[in-house]
Amino acid sequence: MTRHSDIIRELKEKDVRRVAIQAPEGLKREAGCLALDLQKEGFSVVLSGDPCYGSCDLALETLEMSDILLHIGHAPVDDHAGVLYEYYPVEIESSHIKDVVSSLSQKTIGLVTVIQHAHCIPMIQAELKKQGIVAVVKQGGERTPQPGQILGCSYGAAIATGCREILYVGTGLFHPLGVQMATGARVIAWDPITGTVQEVSSERLMRIRFALIEKAKKADRFGILLSTKTGQRREDLSYALAALHPSAVIITIREVTSDQLMNLGFPCYVNTACPRLAYDDQEHFSVPVLTPQEFEIVCGVRVWDAYEVDQIQ
Repeated sequence: MTRHSDIIRELKEKDVRRVAIQAPEGLKREAGCLALDLQKEGFSVVLSGDPCYGSCDLALETLEMSDILLHIGHAPVDDHAGVLYEYYPVEIESSHIKDVVSSLSQKTIGLVTVIQHAHCIPMIQAELKKQGIVAVVKQGGERTPQPGQILGCSYGAAIATGCREILYVGTGLFHPLGVQMATGARVIAWDPITGTVQEVSSERLMRIRFALIEKAKKADRFGILLSTKTGQRREDLSYALAALHPSAVIITIREVTSDQLMNLGFPCYVNTACPRLAYDDQEHFSVPVLTPQEFEIVCGVRVWDAYEVDQIQ
């Protein structure tokens, strides 16, 4: 028996012999070990070496040389024939939850997390209840099948709580920043790996976004970035945005990099691919990369006070 025995058993039950494996950057080495284990069991294996940013970024081209695509690290956001998803749940120590309570100001809060910790939601609720805190957990949209689960592009589970204060459980600040922007609530981010607890504010980010919008108003041309990735292709939105300005051009693109945008030469771009590109990667770009809602402000069909965070529904 190997540490990948459950995956091997499931693949054998599906009666496949050729397997393609795809994993995000943090799990690439794990994917290599999995590939060797599968080969020892008689499977023919190919491993995708391209960058992977989520289950919205499937390497479907590998299905031309395999019977199934094994995507590890994420839960599905869309239904695709021939794709098997495997993610690795990360356990949370219940004894650490009491450390979070002192940072909470409300007795009723919203509770959200990412797929790796979604199975811990009932335990977290129970432990918070012992501390006198009611944690409201809601279902998001189709892209987030687990109660309380959010993505960097989908905050429906957070919005649905209707709470003035929300606890985010997970690593990093991008997701809780998105929760704060989407809900307007006070957001506490708890990293169960490091134990860090902090309040997250989008105030500085919003000042940056306002300045970018003002700069974009001076642009004479706009490139509307239309992703060709499976779960990021918002074609209808791209055409609707292009119709807002006579000097807007739709650009199909798979990987959005600073070099590509520089070569294309537009003074401003509008991102309809992963929302994280505009919010998280702007410092890498030499020109403004706006969200769809920000471009609407530039075009005068939306006012700043009606600002909304970009999400993929």
